[in-house]
Amino acid sequence: MTMQYPFLNLKSFKLIITLTGLLIFSTNTQALKNLDHIVAIINDNVITHVELQQRVEDFKRQMSAKGVNIPGDDIMQKQVLERILMDRVQMQLAKAQGIQIDDLSLNRMLEDMASRNKLTLDSMRLELQKDGINFDRFREQTRQDITIRQLQKRMVFDRVRVSQQEIDQFLDQQTATGNNTHEKYHLGHILITTPEAASTENIKTARKKADNILKEIQAGKTFRNAALDSSEGQQALNGGDLGWRTAAELPSLFLDAVRNLEKGKISPPLRSASGFHIIKLINKESRKHIVEQTHARHILMRSDTITTEEQVREKMVELKKLLDNGKDFSELAAKYSQDPGSKNKSGDLGWASEGKFVPQFEKVMNSLKVNQVSEPFRSQFGWHILQVLERRQQDETDQLKNDRAREAIQKRKADEELQLWLRRIRDEAYVEYRTNHDD
Repeated sequence: MTMQYPFLNLKSFKLIITLTGLLIFSTNTQALKNLDHIVAIINDNVITHVELQQRVEDFKRQMSAKGVNIPGDDIMQKQVLERILMDRVQMQLAKAQGIQIDDLSLNRMLEDMASRNKLTLDSMRLELQKDGINFDRFREQTRQDITIRQLQKRMVFDRVRVSQQEIDQFLDQQTATGNNTHEKYHLGHILITTPEAASTENIKTARKKADNILKEIQAGKTFRNAALDSSEGQQALNGGDLGWRTAAELPSLFLDAVRNLEKGKISPPLRSASGFHIIKLINKESRKHIVEQTHARHILMRSDTITTEEQVREKMVELKKLLDNGKDFSELAAKYSQDPGSKNKSGDLGWASEGKFVPQFEKVMNSLKVNQVSEPFRSQFGWHILQVLERRQQDETDQLKNDRAREAIQKRKADEELQLWLRRIRDEAYVEYRTNHDD
């Protein structure tokens, strides 16, 4: 059964969206003409002043809610406009690639998002409305965010290959250097980009800009504000916050720098193919790799064009009564379950660590005692009856270490490739700025 699902957190997707009603009635045609105008053209698409201002207000509200200092309007508009341009060119590429998120898939993702925040979809809608957020606009922004992620996955992440030799070398290096692969770093990041085929002058200009930013920080400017003002990285509007990364997930350039940094300290400008980076070590911690695993089995049934949701629920209630009366779980799973991945295994899902299943399923699984059978419950995949067979505390096995090394190397390589790919598509796009409009 494929129950993996993208991690969708309401906070990470919750752009504070406020639609400003423009109910302006005037006989002055010049005033109406000045109400909106084009601020930029990206390929065959335009970005309007009203659209830009709406997104600026979105980010201002988001920053205010997080207690982040909001930069001046000129800097804010520049950063937000660049974000819109990058989103727009990626959406154009996604359309050319045939990537689209249909309404059914979007609704399921929104349900999952709501569930992770202990809400129903309807209650999440009400919460957003209380915050002045138009749900339809929030929904379409979510669709765009997911579309862009899928594009990046197809164009970058899925093309990254990791050989077993790389994994072996990685593990050998960790052992030889005594590096603690369990360490995690919380980093801030400022990026000053250079073109793909940068000239000596390009590099010199970028380096000077990076040096000046570092001097401003050393003179008292906060790293967050410096990132908001000047960074060209993907997390600029988050104050350059990269979040937590394991040592294995960091580019070697970053890892070499943070190893020698104390918490709160900042690196000198570091040059890579994408430009110059300034790194701040916000925090560091070690983590243990003891995981709790659950061995479970289930019966899954779904509604379809013939069988209604209520009929499925009633059938599952009937099966639960049979189980309560001593009927063998394996026999019922083999006969009735509609999960192709576990049906032929008598419903057996094998051992699973936290996060493998969708929240609704995992919540019920975690609430059960060993050998206990759940009442019928619903997830986005259908109706389930679940039984927990065993639980264990599991240390990292060689296979787990191998898998995590592969994932870490792939993520590190993909992050580097993503920056280059974003710079490439930005350089290849036709962009025209319209700082003024016709009078």
